[in-house]
Amino acid sequence: MAVKKQGDASTVPEFTRVRRAPKRAVYERNTLHHILDVATHCHVAHVIDGRPVATPTLHWRIGEHVYWHGSVASRMLKATAVRSEVCLTVTVMDGWVLARSAFNHSANYRSVMCFGTPVEIVEREEKIAVIRTLTERLFPGRWDRLRPLSSKEINATCVLSLPLTAASAKVRVGPPNDPPRDRAWPVWAGVIPIEERLRRPVADAFSPPHARAPRLPTAARRRG
Repeated sequence: MAVKKQGDASTVPEFTRVRRAPKRAVYERNTLHHILDVATHCHVAHVIDGRPVATPTLHWRIGEHVYWHGSVASRMLKATAVRSEVCLTVTVMDGWVLARSAFNHSANYRSVMCFGTPVEIVEREEKIAVIRTLTERLFPGRWDRLRPLSSKEINATCVLSLPLTAASAKVRVGPPNDPPRDRAWPVWAGVIPIEERLRRPVADAFSPPHARAPRLPTAARRRG
């Protein structure tokens, strides 16, 4: 993915600005949105009883908010639902970058870090609407064919929303950055692309013979 512009660092809070390798920082909103949309999952880091915890989970974006959900019994969701700060991160790996020294090996990637205090979605219809957005984002057209959610299922699900007011992206693209003195070293150097792909769907034993498999999720079409 070509990054057209970095954006203005002054538009994000001081704490959110990229310090390490700042040339890779991207604050432009469309790029940040795209990375969040194509990443398959996120990690939500927070503190529980004085100890750091980073939990992997599914996420999705609606406008200038990112959402995630889970069981109301989850200790992570219990902690973040009572207005504790979190750091939500996503990473898309695009390639291994092999240089002529171990020190200069790297990776091509796209990542986003979001900071803030999430808000629990408690209104029933809003909760259903954002869960529908997740389902339709992954499997377009599937929601209307599914059994409707029961009240028990809705009540057992906690959905959290985090505004993207304190978020930044970091991106690396291109070949290895070998110094001129290393370029004559007789070893292969370059980029090994990393790509996710979906395989053919496998139906379970109870799927009707005439039922069609869903269309490929967005994540399968994210490259380029």
